[in-house]
Amino acid sequence: MTQYANPRAFKDIIKGATVPVIPQRPLLCIDINMAKRTVPLLPLLMVLDGICFTGLAQACRLLAQPALPLLSAEKEINIGAIFTIHRNALLKINPFTSKPDPTTCVSLNLREFKFAQTLMFAVEEINNSTQLLPGVSLGYKIYDSCGSIAHTIKSGMALLNGFDETLSDTSCSRPPAVLAIIRESTSSPTIGLASVVGPFSLPVISHFATCACLSDRKRYPSFFRTIPSDYYQSRALAQLVKHFGWTWVGTVRSRSDYGNNGITAFEEAAKQEGVCIEYSEAIFRTDPQEQFLKTIEVIKKGTAKVVLAFIALGDFVPLVKLIAQHNITGLQWVGTESWITSRTLAETKEYSFLSGAVGFAVANAKLAGLREFLVSVHPDNEPHNELLKEFWETAFQCSFRKNDSGGCTGSEKLAELQNEYTDISELRIANKVYTAVYAVAHTLHNTLKDLTFSSNNSKGERPTAQKVLEYMKDVRFTVKTGEEIFFDASGDPVARYDLVNWQPAKDGTLQFKHVGVYDSSLPSEQYQRLQVNQEHMLWAENSGQLPVSMCTESCPPGTRKAVQKGRPLCCYDCIPCAEGEISNGTGKIVHAG
Repeated sequence: MTQYANPRAFKDIIKGATVPVIPQRPLLCIDINMAKRTVPLLPLLMVLDGICFTGLAQACRLLAQPALPLLSAEKEINIGAIFTIHRNALLKINPFTSKPDPTTCVSLNLREFKFAQTLMFAVEEINNSTQLLPGVSLGYKIYDSCGSIAHTIKSGMALLNGFDETLSDTSCSRPPAVLAIIRESTSSPTIGLASVVGPFSLPVISHFATCACLSDRKRYPSFFRTIPSDYYQSRALAQLVKHFGWTWVGTVRSRSDYGNNGITAFEEAAKQEGVCIEYSEAIFRTDPQEQFLKTIEVIKKGTAKVVLAFIALGDFVPLVKLIAQHNITGLQWVGTESWITSRTLAETKEYSFLSGAVGFAVANAKLAGLREFLVSVHPDNEPHNELLKEFWETAFQCSFRKNDSGGCTGSEKLAELQNEYTDISELRIANKVYTAVYAVAHTLHNTLKDLTFSSNNSKGERPTAQKVLEYMKDVRFTVKTGEEIFFDASGDPVARYDLVNWQPAKDGTLQFKHVGVYDSSLPSEQYQRLQVNQEHMLWAENSGQLPVSMCTESCPPGTRKAVQKGRPLCCYDCIPCAEGEISNGTGKIVHAG
């Protein structure tokens, strides 16, 4: 039986003295007595976020406004989180004649807001537990990246330093404001954050950043994730394409670390499987319309009947809108975990051309009590929190600034609303947020337990980010869904995927049918990792017939393959056999006699 520390001993540690850490806030101290010396201003402004004047006083202040969390509940120990709660930050042209106004973030993302609430739900569960972190209150500080790498890094710095406007002599000798950061749903911002906080040994754990590049321990020594690396998904997709006999495919990817690294790994694995790529297009959500139209034309002119979309949901939505407008149908879509279980896509009838899509998704889960927590959110809970009002307006398509029929009354019922936020049938990624919080909590529990029983406890030692990082590498626990969680040497979990197939529901929308699995823990020989129940699948346009996608069909008897110059090996001409040669029917040549 596991021995748990005494709750009072846990609290004694939390209230203990702080220990010196590496200074974490880059500060510029200028002696006013050296005013005659010139210092290049622009490079300094680019890298520094604080300034002090040693000739006047030993006090420092932030040059800009402090970055504040949108949702927070500070306790004895705090964890940080950064979600893309708003999809975009409005771009402003600053004249550089005055202090720029704060960035305005627009287009609230219900899915990401749901992730933030899931984190809060997990923290509440942990605080109510008598077994995990007994006697210790866990708090949180949740930031909004607004879909911006710069915002992500700024939020990360705030989680390292805190957000006091003025700093004292002791500000740089205190531990980070949080002991771990749960980060982001995309890879590129996560790469930026992990690069910034890695040197300070602050653990970053992601629920949705899948780029295989993040497994590089030399570059990202403090990064972990609860979702599998795309190293496995790319290879699983190559095996899947080969399994269905598709040797001629087109690809569309996000022009980002996620898409670029993922499709590169897929192409390498596909080549080994004898699969050829007809075209490889790259797009990003902020691309001009011309770039999307160019991709549309490539897809229309392509001869491949199968298209692999290794693409983030935010990049895919503007593309599928154009595909619907151009009435491109009859293609077999293969998807990644980013969009293959998106309710936003599946519930839009204009996107019915995606029916029959197949792809890998992380395993689904049920989190008891989560729906009740989600529907309990109300602006009245925090009257001064503008985010909750914005959420309410987005969810019910109303406004608190109107008094007419389009105005919000506050009496609307979330429990009666059916949308991406209230739906708990697909908690695949939300469960990874939940798991990430528990990974931090179990790590903190183990850290505090050992500090409680150590001979150095009399010093009042407090857990540091370095200590938490050390313990997270060895954490191992089972969540209430029954899944065992641990990290390998690269900070990755075991890769397990559900194979899902989009099939029509009775109401005309699409549903996700479970038709197979991919498990990286199984032997790789003879494709044991991939298991497919093909009998229950539907294909493009709801056909029961498996599509064929080949550049050239097999050569008939009496002919042989002749590779077409400048084209992939899958494309060839079938020419008559030479004298003294025969074909066995597979395009291979056998010399007679």
